[in-house]
Amino acid sequence: MVLALDFSVIAGTMALLTIPLQAQTAGAIEIGVRFTILFSATATLILYLSGLYRRNWRFVSVADCGFLVFTILWAFGLSWAFTLGFSKLRHNGLQLLPLAFVHFCMATLSMQMMRIARRAWRELAMRRAMDKDMAARPAAARRALLIGDPEWAVSVIELVKADKASPINIVGVLLPQADDTIGQLAGVRVLGGHDRLGEVVERMAERGHRPTNVIVCDDGMNFSPKDIAKVIHRVRDLGLELSRVKDPWSKLLEAKPKMEMDDIPVSELLGRNEFDIQSNAISRQISGHCVLITGAGGSIGSELSRQVANFKPSHLVLLDNCEFNLYAIEMKLREAYPDLDMHPELCDIRDATAVRRLFERHRPAIVYHAAALKHVPMVEKNPCAGVHTNIIGTRNVADAVCEFSARAMIQVSTDKAVNPVGMMGATKRVGELYSQSLDLCGVDDGDSPRFMTVRFGNVLGSSGSIVPLFRRQLLEGRPLTVTHPDIERFFMSVREAVHLILECSSRALEAGNTRGNIFVLDMGEPVKIVDLARRMARLYGLEPDVDVPIQFVGLRPGEKLYEELFDSCEEQVDSGIPGLFEACSKPIPLPLISKAIDHLASAIQQGSHVEACQITHNLVKLPSSGVDMIGLFSRSPAMWRGPWPKLTRDAQA
Repeated sequence: MVLALDFSVIAGTMALLTIPLQAQTAGAIEIGVRFTILFSATATLILYLSGLYRRNWRFVSVADCGFLVFTILWAFGLSWAFTLGFSKLRHNGLQLLPLAFVHFCMATLSMQMMRIARRAWRELAMRRAMDKDMAARPAAARRALLIGDPEWAVSVIELVKADKASPINIVGVLLPQADDTIGQLAGVRVLGGHDRLGEVVERMAERGHRPTNVIVCDDGMNFSPKDIAKVIHRVRDLGLELSRVKDPWSKLLEAKPKMEMDDIPVSELLGRNEFDIQSNAISRQISGHCVLITGAGGSIGSELSRQVANFKPSHLVLLDNCEFNLYAIEMKLREAYPDLDMHPELCDIRDATAVRRLFERHRPAIVYHAAALKHVPMVEKNPCAGVHTNIIGTRNVADAVCEFSARAMIQVSTDKAVNPVGMMGATKRVGELYSQSLDLCGVDDGDSPRFMTVRFGNVLGSSGSIVPLFRRQLLEGRPLTVTHPDIERFFMSVREAVHLILECSSRALEAGNTRGNIFVLDMGEPVKIVDLARRMARLYGLEPDVDVPIQFVGLRPGEKLYEELFDSCEEQVDSGIPGLFEACSKPIPLPLISKAIDHLASAIQQGSHVEACQITHNLVKLPSSGVDMIGLFSRSPAMWRGPWPKLTRDAQA
């Protein structure tokens, strides 16, 4: 139908223009009709072959109109060249140029108007239908202001109007910058720039039309992070509900969002450069061996799993008690390492029988023990759970290492285990002491398993750490919460932590380092949490204490003001590995600590939080108390006597 209409337009305009020529030459009527039909048919055929009629003219746009003009221009040019070859009019030569130009203008204008009229009719029908829908929309629909660029605002308005069930009524638009030349967008008033939000809401409230929602286009193009933060604070102060359309294209294309934790320079947050620890020793110790990682779905465990997979172990066993975390790390590793022999094991390290069966099934050579409860306030409120996982669970894994003759167990510890005041640090310290006791039992036996502990500070970006909390507070427009203005912590990146674990354990296995020592990363100077908060605010383009306030909320239960790297009973020695130290600690005899852990297990079964806390803290204080522990063991009542683990029986014999 459109093709037929175009043919009629081309032929009709040509017929009107050839009337003067028909009066000048005899027989011109016959020649004019023949020429007009041949020219119109040729031009229409060329337009058809150009793909013009594959476009839907109900949605004609400026770009479509431009394409039409260009297509008609060269279609008419070819048609004139072809048609004049069969017509006596070619003798008129250049006299036909005015005719060709006027015909092009008339035909193009007529064809454009025909298409624009088609879209105008459609738009009018849709507008009437939308107006009816808007009138029928319930009065309880939420009134919303849009904040974004004009093109985005128009698309949202049209989307809302097209949805008959939409609970939102767009009542105004605020632009990134005030523009007096734009009064309306798709029938909605433009009320100025985004900095006038408070004034606009107040004026609308006086008229009884106060908005309830604000929708902001946070695509990283028109608003800086500082602008977004100001808008968020202003919306929150006004008591409005905020919706953010953040980076829609990255979500549609499954691309990486513009602002991620990984994009923040780690050196900016640490206040120092990362240690770059690399060695071929890691490959020599891991390649071709079965490796088990406990807590494989956690922050440290997942990074350990990824880096260990790089060194091509014969088997990689992933142990975790959280189904989703285990599933997530398994899927990532299977996509990245399709040829890796991997075994995900859903297992709770608190269950000694399940741990033993897992070791019996896989016979791992190296065990990286990252499973733990690590959140200070949570363990403080649930001490039995902390003891059960961090002490009993560690013993279950370590005893399985002894029984099934694994080559080494590397325990992931924390600086909170140094002179601990809370239960989280105390439970991790007892885990260190138990591993140390087992390691020392093999002093005279080079083939006995190694039990090494790696101690480091807070990990940037780990689950529950301070950096993700600050990031969420910044993006939500909330104040940054810091427990105390003087609180300090040692920080490191996940990459550093995992490199430390792999490097020191591999080198220690090769060199046969002194048994019973703890590896500690040289993390430089501690960082004040309030300074870290200010650095993060500036990295997001905000001014601390101006654009975003910092609130001090007080120390949490079990939390220390300052963290340390070495316990009062430990001596710092050089490890021979750049960036690493060793802590030489006083041990607790294995029978003594084993019996104490047995009593902890009994306290857990009875649900006695007081007894669990008391035994744990007493064990932590024992190495630095100056008590003769061998004498204490020999004089102790029945609670200290009983069977030794398999490794210590051999050592005793």
